[in-house]
Amino acid sequence: MTQLQRRSLLAAGLAGGAAALLTPLKALADLPARNLAVLNLHTGERLQAVYWESGVYVADALSAFDKVLRDHRTGEVHAIAPGLLDLAVALSDRLGLRETVQIISGYRSPQTNSMLHAASSGVATRSLHMEGRALDIRMQGVDLARLRDTAWSLQQGGVGFYPGSDFVHIDVGRVRRWNG
Repeated sequence: MTQLQRRSLLAAGLAGGAAALLTPLKALADLPARNLAVLNLHTGERLQAVYWESGVYVADALSAFDKVLRDHRTGEVHAIAPGLLDLAVALSDRLGLRETVQIISGYRSPQTNSMLHAASSGVATRSLHMEGRALDIRMQGVDLARLRDTAWSLQQGGVGFYPGSDFVHIDVGRVRRWNG
């Protein structure tokens, strides 16, 4: 094989490899944008934003969610796991709704979590709220048991049922469920 033939073969291989890499990226870009509306019940803040489009998360929108889902007791802002937002959207989609997700609790600082744990055995000492990986939610007009069952059907993380406090806990940790 001549030098020219080897170069042509190498160039063809690289072009084919590049095309193979670009095909999944093109497919991601063609997927619909992900939009989420939330209401923080403690602060009254609302946010509706497209946080994922053309195959990538939108940094400004993620920052806006971080702020709205902050620890309302301390004001501390922490990154919210994008997969948690994806879970909330998947839950809304599975319910066939586009309701605003009402947030009882998003991020919790270690200080807040410790205080809540001291007051209630229903608060984990190493809560995923402290990592920005959990939300306590409800949706107007959606029966709490239906919300719990739908979240569980997704098998994308933990689901806690707190009917006495009128919320469902969802997280992007290991798949498990409990009643609070």
